[in-house]
Amino acid sequence: MQLDSSHLDHLDGAYRLLKAPAAASTTIARDAAVVERVSTMLRDIEAGGMDAVRRYARELDGWDDSGFELDRATLARSGDSLPPAIRDALDLGSERTKQFAARQREHLVDFETELAPGLAAGQRYVPVGRVGAYLPAGRFPLLASAFMTVGVAKVAGVPTVLSCTPPGPDGRAHPAVLYAAHISGADRMYVLGGVQALAAMAFGLLDERPVDMLVGAGNAYVAEAKRQLFGTVAIDLLAGPSEVAVIADETADPVLVAADLLGQAEHGPDSPAALVTTSESLGHAVIAEIDRQLGALKTAEIAGAAWRDHGTVVWARDAATAIEVMDDLAPEHLEVHTADDDFYLERLRNYGSIFLGRWSTVAYSDKGMAGTNHVLPTRRGARHSAGLSVSRFLKPLIYQRVTQAATPQLAVAVEAISDYEGMAAHSATAGLRLARYRD
Repeated sequence: MQLDSSHLDHLDGAYRLLKAPAAASTTIARDAAVVERVSTMLRDIEAGGMDAVRRYARELDGWDDSGFELDRATLARSGDSLPPAIRDALDLGSERTKQFAARQREHLVDFETELAPGLAAGQRYVPVGRVGAYLPAGRFPLLASAFMTVGVAKVAGVPTVLSCTPPGPDGRAHPAVLYAAHISGADRMYVLGGVQALAAMAFGLLDERPVDMLVGAGNAYVAEAKRQLFGTVAIDLLAGPSEVAVIADETADPVLVAADLLGQAEHGPDSPAALVTTSESLGHAVIAEIDRQLGALKTAEIAGAAWRDHGTVVWARDAATAIEVMDDLAPEHLEVHTADDDFYLERLRNYGSIFLGRWSTVAYSDKGMAGTNHVLPTRRGARHSAGLSVSRFLKPLIYQRVTQAATPQLAVAVEAISDYEGMAAHSATAGLRLARYRD
């Protein structure tokens, strides 16, 4: 998420950088060593099956148990050790996410329409058969990930959802991750991490049938495994570091804007954060406020590095310029803190998810409380793609129904096109039906 000045040449003088990123670019090239390592692992696992999976699990995760799957009773008990406040919050987030996904599903309707007398065409939404969800549990376990992947897939009607999560240093899966998967509706749960988890699901090594789709975030190795497995299976998207951007005017509260920028910068030292503002004084106030908040922030080492290296503040001459600049950034998360938020909502086009007004914050979606999905496009992918939703787990299958009465018009036209193209067999399929119609 970095401004492309070549796209904004026509705005010369209409915007100005108040803070530029210290790093040259937020575009992260694929690491050749990661690519090669993942390629080697996928080849080994495809050829060696579960023996290779077990070898990598021992080597990378220290997992020495004979099996990886947790039984349903163990999964059901996973919440027993959690503090009541955490369990209640997870229950709320799971339910909110399912509610919103259900409303989305209601608006995806099957239909059939008559295009001409005797010619009907239609569409049916059919869920993907099997989904594999990877649930990360690294420095920050991201407990709501299961809501967005497992839970939404089940609302879509996916019959079978497998979930994998890596073991922690103590050799056990994170109990809150397990509980989130359980209440989201995971059909089977495995303590298995990284590339070996994705490969085992994609190649059908866990329960003898491969999944049709892989979803979920992870580190660079997980992301590269998804990239290389795409085609063998479908994937949700290739996500990079978390991103946040804010559009603000003179009415915005610099304390809230600064806090929300740091809230996403906290994800990692390579997480971009940007402010586009029509008020130069607000821009400077936010810069100063970020420096103040970093002084007391427990994760300042992470968020501070992200802000220093990938933080941007842009002054825009007017609202129209701010919109052009923001659409060029195409951020994953976009907050709007202005006197007329709906003005921006109606005109902005490139973002993963938008948060309107000072009372909204990305953290509400990150933790599953807003109901909306937080698996979203990064690295300017919002210019052409949307985030994960219930529709991603559904295939809009089309069909057509033709009667004898519609044959003359269709067959004559298809014969003409096929003959012109030189495709005799195509022409024959239409010609034979036309002959039978005339008989």
